[in-house]
Amino acid sequence: MATTKSEALYAALAEKMNIAGFEDVSNNGLQVASRKTAIGKVSSGVDATLPFFEEAARRGADLVICHHGISWGDSLKRIAGLNYDQVSFLIGHDLALWACHLPLDAHPALGNNAQICAALGLEDLRPFGIYHGNTIGFRGEFAAPMPRADFLTLLKEKISPRITAHEFGADMVKTVGVVSGGAASMLGEALDEGLDAFVDGETDLAAFNLCLQRHGNMYAAGHYATERFGIRAVGEWLSSRFGVEHEFIDFDLPL
Repeated sequence: MATTKSEALYAALAEKMNIAGFEDVSNNGLQVASRKTAIGKVSSGVDATLPFFEEAARRGADLVICHHGISWGDSLKRIAGLNYDQVSFLIGHDLALWACHLPLDAHPALGNNAQICAALGLEDLRPFGIYHGNTIGFRGEFAAPMPRADFLTLLKEKISPRITAHEFGADMVKTVGVVSGGAASMLGEALDEGLDAFVDGETDLAAFNLCLQRHGNMYAAGHYATERFGIRAVGEWLSSRFGVEHEFIDFDLPL
C-alpha cells in the first residue's frame, strides 16, 4: 500500500476542489486533524456520522472524506453531546476528517452533478442551479429524446430504485437539469429554462404543486443517493493521484 504525506494530500484536495472559491456554511477542508504525517488508506462516505467513523476505523482508514462534515459555521463552538462523541472518536482513533460541501456539488468533473450527468449520458453540459449565489448544478441533453417512462427507468438504474416522480410535463425527455441533494427550490429555474425534466434529491408539497400548475416533470432520487457520486469520485481521484488505497462506504440510506 502506497502512502503520501498528509499535508501534500490535503493541499492537493483543496486545490482540486477549489475550496477557496466558494462561500459555504460548511467549513470545507480538514475539519479534524490526526497525528499521522502520512496517509495510506482513505474511506469516503456521504455523511460524517459515528457509524461511518466506526466502519472506517474498522477497515483501517487513516483519513475519512465526506460531503456533509461536522463543522458548519460555529457548530463546534461547544464540544459537548454528539459533537464530543464524534470528535473524541476521531481523536481516539487518530482518524482525520476532511469534508467538502458546495464545491463537491459544483465540481465540473468530480462533482455530484457532473458525475450524475455522466452516468445518465447527458451531453453539452452547462452550469445550472443557483444556490446562495453559487451555481452548483448542470443542465444537459440527450442525443435524442426518450419517452418519459424510459427516462424514469434510467434514473432507477443509474441513481436509485427509489424515485419520487411528479410527471405533469413533456411526454418526451431531451433536456434535463440536475442538482443533487435538497434542491427542490431550484425547480422554478428548470421550468423557466423550459427543461423537459428536473432531477434532484428531495421534493416537497410546493414542488409538487409547481409541477402540477406549470406542467413540469421532476424526479427526486434521494438526498443520500444523489450525493454518493461526488465523494466516491474524489476518493478514486486520490487513489489515482497518490496511489493510496480507497474504499467508499455505502449505507444505502432510503432518504
